[in-house]
Amino acid sequence: MVETKKLQIKTKGNCDVINITEEVSEAISQSAIRNGAVTVFNVGSTAGITTTEYEPGLVNYDLEALFERIAPQSIRYEHEETWHDDNGHSHARATLLGPSLNVPVIDGQMTLGTWQQIILIDFDTRGRTRTVICQVIGE
Repeated sequence: MVETKKLQIKTKGNCDVINITEEVSEAISQSAIRNGAVTVFNVGSTAGITTTEYEPGLVNYDLEALFERIAPQSIRYEHEETWHDDNGHSHARATLLGPSLNVPVIDGQMTLGTWQQIILIDFDTRGRTRTVICQVIGE
C-alpha cells in the first residue's frame, strides 16, 4: 500500500532550518500504514532534507557556518552566469545535502532517535513556500 501527502512549508530562505518532524509524523498517523517506510522529498533544487538534533546552536549557527565553508555564497558560480541570478551557492548546497530522506516506520511510528528530528534547509536567497512530499509505503 502507498499513501502520499503534500506538505506546504513556508521558509525564509538563506539557510533557514525548519523542523518538519511533526508534519511528517502526522502524515504517517493519517495513513493506514503501520509498518513500512516514509520517504520525505523536497520538490525543488535549492533546499534539502536530512536528520539532526534540532537545537539552537546547530540550527542558528553551526549548519549555516558549515555550508558557508563548503559552498560560500561570495564566490563565483557558473550557474549565476548562465541564469543571471544570485543563487549558485544554493544549488551547490542543496546538491550536497540531497533532496530526500527515507525513514523506517514500525507500529505507525518513525524509528528516529531520541534527539533526532527531520529538517528542511532552504538555501535559496529568498523565502518561499516549499512543497515536501511524504510518501508512506508499507502495510
